[in-house]
Amino acid sequence: MTIRRHVLLAAIALTLAGPAALAQGNVLRVGTDPTFPPMEYMDGGKRTGFDIELLEALAKAMGRQVEWVDIDFKGLIPGLVSKRFDIAMSAIYITDERKKVVDFTDSYYAGGLVAMIKDNNTSIKKLADLDGKKVTVQVGTKSVGYLTEKHPKVVRVEVEKNQEMFNLVDIGRADAAVTGKPAAFQYVRTRGGLRVLDEQLTTEEYGMAVRKDTPELTKAVNAALGKLKADGTYAALVKKWFPAK
Repeated sequence: MTIRRHVLLAAIALTLAGPAALAQGNVLRVGTDPTFPPMEYMDGGKRTGFDIELLEALAKAMGRQVEWVDIDFKGLIPGLVSKRFDIAMSAIYITDERKKVVDFTDSYYAGGLVAMIKDNNTSIKKLADLDGKKVTVQVGTKSVGYLTEKHPKVVRVEVEKNQEMFNLVDIGRADAAVTGKPAAFQYVRTRGGLRVLDEQLTTEEYGMAVRKDTPELTKAVNAALGKLKADGTYAALVKKWFPAK
């Protein structure tokens, strides 16, 4: 009788404690590589960017709290599969190859690959001119596979971080960088010194990666995304982070 009473009192205490006591089970762990402005990056020691603010808004609509897990881009899918986090949100293109091991939410933004060169470069005018040139790309991104397949004559220079690509072009150690369109135009707007070729390499869709064993989470995120699009939150974020070029 005493044991039963203690169990009952403990259950009542947990209930009265409310959301705070249950917060850990309400946490949404999200893996990201915050080095890709304007999608996700660090500013004053704080994560910010379109992906960051969109995910925070999605979590709020779902009644969840967010716990961010910073990890190199190449580790996002392996980290998700090994259950280090629940979602990978880091400007990830939806590809058939990735869909073999993870599920994706509905697309939340259309991007694509572009090539960046120094603004005074006159030797590269079109994509075909990349052949034979040193082109830097970030490890683990679609840029690597795309150049391997479509431009095998390119001399790839693979780096760990997005900023390293821009730096190599800036100092002349690479002729071009191939990266996502949002990051390319963000760099041109805020830093200068480089320009984006008019011809786009690919058109891609960004999605949030989710484990295949949590279909209910994918469904919940899609529902929340639909809600944000309906109430104007999504449009406001797009306007904030992607001003007209």
